[in-house]
Amino acid sequence: MMNLEIPSHVTLVAVSKTKPVNAIQSVYALGIREFGENRVQELVEKNEQLPCDINWHAIGHLQTNKVKFVVGLADLIHAVDSEKLFMAIEKQASKMNIVQDILLQVHIAEERSKFGFTVEELNALLASDAFKSDSVRVRGLMGMATFTDNEQQVRSEFRSLKALFDKHAGGDFDTLSMGMSGDYKIAIEEGSTMVRIGSAIFGSRG
Repeated sequence: MMNLEIPSHVTLVAVSKTKPVNAIQSVYALGIREFGENRVQELVEKNEQLPCDINWHAIGHLQTNKVKFVVGLADLIHAVDSEKLFMAIEKQASKMNIVQDILLQVHIAEERSKFGFTVEELNALLASDAFKSDSVRVRGLMGMATFTDNEQQVRSEFRSLKALFDKHAGGDFDTLSMGMSGDYKIAIEEGSTMVRIGSAIFGSRG
């Protein structure tokens, strides 16, 4: 594990997708308790094999038919990228009589392959009654910058997400998840409160 420069006010989520349980246990032994998984099946299986004080983050694109496996298991669902998904999570959390913490994913990158709300959609949804729920707690925003060597573009995309976050911040709305192994330092400089780091902790995916 390389020496990561993470300020105390920023939460480090170790992205453990595709990594075996013994690799996660090694990182756990270093004191890390926040782990992120992309695939629902991996999240469920690893949760059964690892210590119960791990806080799991569901960080991948989530299909509505997988919501029932994640709600109540993930401490935080990062990639809520549509009203349809939000409503599915709310329905499941209500059925389980729990409050599920989520982040709303905003599309800030140039790549079309990235998911997320547009700025207009996000502002409209946060102002609507649909997002006033007793079963879902919107903790903040999540976004991924364009995969590029252009540092100024990445910085600009993070900056725009931070400005959007600041517009709605307050109370439980306190988390800005942006930054991965290749760009987390820029993300932190631009105001991220949570970074999702995989290869810089576990090594390159093999």
